[in-house]
Amino acid sequence: MNFATFASAMDRKKLVSEIFRKKSYLITGLDTDLSKIPAHLLAEPDPVFSFNKAIIDATADHCVGYKINTAFYEANGVKGWESMAKTVEYIGSDHFKIADAKRGDIGNTADQYAKAFFETLPFDSITVAPYMGSDSIKPFLAYAGKWAIVLGLTSNTGAADFELQQLADGKKLYEEVLSKVSQWGTTENLMFVVGATQPDEFISIRKILPGHFFLVPGVGAQGGSLDEISSKAMNNECGILVNLSRAVIYASSGRDFAEKATEVAKSYQHQMSQFIDKKLVDFHQPF
Repeated sequence: MNFATFASAMDRKKLVSEIFRKKSYLITGLDTDLSKIPAHLLAEPDPVFSFNKAIIDATADHCVGYKINTAFYEANGVKGWESMAKTVEYIGSDHFKIADAKRGDIGNTADQYAKAFFETLPFDSITVAPYMGSDSIKPFLAYAGKWAIVLGLTSNTGAADFELQQLADGKKLYEEVLSKVSQWGTTENLMFVVGATQPDEFISIRKILPGHFFLVPGVGAQGGSLDEISSKAMNNECGILVNLSRAVIYASSGRDFAEKATEVAKSYQHQMSQFIDKKLVDFHQPF
């Protein structure tokens, strides 16, 4: 098949507009595992795409974007890449598209990763690891309207190994990373991953990054609280995208999987709508 190239990107203005139009900051994670999708789909020519298409149709009205964890597609070889390409194309330009690829190399290798996910596959954004420095991030910032989503404070227990270590000046390592990386781009092309299982850290993170968007995993299956994150992390343009994967896409393993996904996504959107109304009533939001 021919992979799609150069779709219109979702810039910050459009993203914020969609958040306030839908009263939702939900990202649906398409971490599609062949061993977990309903058995009746396995007879389809492309079971992964058939599942994704049904989930997208079921959740599109309630979320503002989709996050594709590329590992679940790369593991299936060429067929997996084809499934991913068809999924990105099907999502279209009205939802924010995240390639959760966690790339972190430098130089011409980073250039090729950027080309792969911003040109060959028309994602709006990609998750990247910052620990090799600026030359592992800047190639992704060279694309107008596209976003690098930098790992800041992650939701896994291993975050304590490095990210949460205290430096000699009293800062935590992840705080130094956030401060440094924010100088390489702008609020228009940089976001940061901040895990929902570290809710108390959001207060200090917002002081470091008052205007940036955060991609927040860890709500739902990992135990993070939507209310707690929303109260501590939102800014006047919302400023957070909350990712839910398993809780939505695997809400049912039967033939009613799409209907159940709708119910879960709609429930979270309803909670988000109330939070937007409550928290942002004093902000003069133009959208």
